[in-house]
This record gives sequence, structure tokens and C-alpha cells, in this order.
Amino acid sequence: MLYEYTDLIETVGIKLFFVVLFFLIGMAIHDVLKKGNVPRFGRISVWFVLCFGMAGFVFKEILITVWETQI
Repeated sequence: MLYEYTDLIETVGIKLFFVVLFFLIGMAIHDVLKKGNVPRFGRISVWFVLCFGMAGFVFKEILITVWETQI
């Protein structure tokens, strides 16, 4: 039974891995910005770029999922 769901388990595991990775990167950058006394504009621009990149990654995954389900 577990063999039947191997692909699903791999897909969910990889997606969770990336969620945890994004979270840890975000926490590390937050710590660096806090300890480096970065001005407010710099913090906002860094978080904007990071969120824009993460949104692109999420959008790509949504497109791949939609594309694979239509074929």
C-alpha cells in the first residue's frame, strides 16, 4: 500500500522541505538585518525582493501542477 503512494509522499516531502528552507532563510536574513542595524528602507527592499522571489517560486509550482493535470 505504501508503494502506491510513493510519488505522492515524495512530492509532499519536497514541497515541505522547500517551505522549511524558505522559513529558515527568512529567519537568518531577519537576524542579519536586525544585528546589522539596517535602515528601514533597506529592510523593506530586502523583504520585498525575497517575497517577490518566493511568489515566483509558488507561481511556478502552481503552473506546473495545472499543466500536469490538464495533460
